[in-house]
Amino acid sequence: MKKRTMIALPLAVSMLGLLLSGCGKKIDVNQFATTAAAPAATQAAGGAADAGAAPAAGAEAAAPAGDLAYADGTVLRMATGYNSAKTGLSFDAETAGEGITLADGNTYHAGDLKPTWVEVENKLKIKIEDKYQGNSANNEFDYWKERLNEVDFVSGTAVKLTEYGEAGSLVNIGEYLNSMPNFKAYLDKNPIVRLSITGNTSNGAIYFSPYFDGVNDIERMPLMRVDWVQKLLDGEGEFTADASNKTAAPVYQPYMPTSGKIEIDTVKLDGSGVETVTKDYDTAGNIVEKMNAAGSMDGVAAVNMLRTYIDEAYAGYYGTERSNLFVGQNAAWDVDELVALLRCVVANPQTLNGTDSVQGLFSREDDNNQRRVDIMRFAGHLFGVRGLESRQDYLYFGTDGKLHDARQEKESYEAMSRMHDMAQEGLISKAFMDNSAENSGTYLENDMGFMHYDYNQTQTVLNATKLQEDQGEKYMAVMVPVACWQDGTEGGKYMRFTESWRSVKTDGWGISKAGVGSDTNKLNACLKLIDFAYSPEGMILMSYGPDAFIKTKADGSYETFVFNGQDMPVIADATYEELWDKAKGNYTNYARCYLGSTLSFAKSQAFEYQCTQGVGKEGAGHISTAIGLGTIKHPELEVTENAWYTSIPTVLPTTTVENDTINQYTELSANGRFSQNKGGENSYVNIVAKGFTEEGMNSAEQAAEKVAGDFGGAQYLALKQNAWDRLLTYYNSLAK
Repeated sequence: MKKRTMIALPLAVSMLGLLLSGCGKKIDVNQFATTAAAPAATQAAGGAADAGAAPAAGAEAAAPAGDLAYADGTVLRMATGYNSAKTGLSFDAETAGEGITLADGNTYHAGDLKPTWVEVENKLKIKIEDKYQGNSANNEFDYWKERLNEVDFVSGTAVKLTEYGEAGSLVNIGEYLNSMPNFKAYLDKNPIVRLSITGNTSNGAIYFSPYFDGVNDIERMPLMRVDWVQKLLDGEGEFTADASNKTAAPVYQPYMPTSGKIEIDTVKLDGSGVETVTKDYDTAGNIVEKMNAAGSMDGVAAVNMLRTYIDEAYAGYYGTERSNLFVGQNAAWDVDELVALLRCVVANPQTLNGTDSVQGLFSREDDNNQRRVDIMRFAGHLFGVRGLESRQDYLYFGTDGKLHDARQEKESYEAMSRMHDMAQEGLISKAFMDNSAENSGTYLENDMGFMHYDYNQTQTVLNATKLQEDQGEKYMAVMVPVACWQDGTEGGKYMRFTESWRSVKTDGWGISKAGVGSDTNKLNACLKLIDFAYSPEGMILMSYGPDAFIKTKADGSYETFVFNGQDMPVIADATYEELWDKAKGNYTNYARCYLGSTLSFAKSQAFEYQCTQGVGKEGAGHISTAIGLGTIKHPELEVTENAWYTSIPTVLPTTTVENDTINQYTELSANGRFSQNKGGENSYVNIVAKGFTEEGMNSAEQAAEKVAGDFGGAQYLALKQNAWDRLLTYYNSLAK
């Protein structure tokens, strides 16, 4: 087994200033509430809440301000979890086995609540009856929707929970905000969050508690084998190799200019500030155009052509460390340069992995639609297309202030067609093309894969488990690409932009109206649980698990470190060791499968950060510095002057009648032609793999027109626009 060492803190990461705090002071609960201004800590069950809190703006006559009293031992039937039997409130038989002993010293068996939920029971003096069936949020709700009287809490997608809430099946949490000081404070400080969960603009109804896997931060990132880029591009003189393959006959055509110059703001190599670099096409030409003119060529010749291009296009800016164009803090790469690099990678496996074959771009699981769609999402970054990584369906705001749907715009299909051109050259993995399980998910461990687009922590942990770090193997997040984005700037703007921005996730938990019925104990206990989860204490519990998994001093105070400017707990040494032993260093899997945390509510990434490999911190540090210095743009969690930069709310408050109409457009549903679910089909992904082969979708124009017409896209978009107009009016009323 490869050596595992805990990442030392502090770490020289310019982005976050993440330094261990020597004071070991108790967590400042006011400071921990990252977006909430310091409400009083949640009281024990039956304790007094903030009786003076104002009711939600626009709410119906709400419950009187006061405590959410309920009897000790109130039973809550909870059909809640994340996405599988392994990630529910209780241990499944496979995970528990004959009994599993965790870092808290307790032994758990199948059916036992996980530590986080044992602690919830103890803190709130309730009794949890786990009714979770182990499904995705969408399927879990479908299982219970005709028998909601049997459960009190239920998982569901934000859209479905809002729809059934409007139909009268779920409790309007918004009526009780004046008795939920922690949750209310969070919403007051985050208006786009409030808008994302508002299900009705006439009364401010909220039908689910939102889930945040981090908030107001980048989510997915491109990742590359850094050592491979360095092997190909760095050094004096020409690249040489004893053997190489030929590049494929060129299919992909240039996206970037073929003449002229463009200027790109980039972070300095040392991260100390911003400087401008120039892409000089008049001097260097476009690398794809030059390679295409040469046709199929020897892999060594391809590398030397790319080396010369980098030297000339950037006037020697990258020196002999040309790899920094792609993997450095001062990276400025674009899709044409990536295609040239991918051609070099797949044509030089002998140099890179000592075999005759290597895969270029791949997805984490090439036979899993939930992962295959990452290729589609990445295409948006490469070609400057909005809506492909939206927080809701494929919607985004245009510079005209109106909603747009990427599925109804030819530019999105043109991006997929360009990806298909790349695939035809063998630059996308064979398993992705075949939708095959063969080798899928094993490219890194078998030293066969170069690049994919995914989550930083969960994927860079592979440096410790799959790669040979002592031999220089390194898989790291790299800067997002430069593309031409139509943000309202005349002619578009060449810049870096990511749509992968953390906000309210698409799942949540709702309270069943039929389940709680007239039982005030049940209702109040449900509401108290939500409010507790958004208290400083509850937010730590829902991220870290109980105190037994956190490092404490003799006086019971937490050991802390500074994360994003706030003191946050340090995990216990035993927790860190257990995370590696049971989950191979994958924080998310460990938290969900063993602790029962991060299943919903607000997850702080402070725990995850401590489990991130040094390589993961390095790459994420480059990106975070770029975001902080403004060289990577992103959607904002507020209503911006230029609507193009406003993050789309996760849910729009469509009415019951509107939902009935929208539900008729089955091709546009979560299980329709553009599904992002595990077992679904996605037309975008099909175009990448097969080209324009679907009936009636033989070109980008035809595909967009078919969605707008035959699939009901135009009517769908009009209904969503109406809902946004109402929501915007509601938002403006809150500001008065």
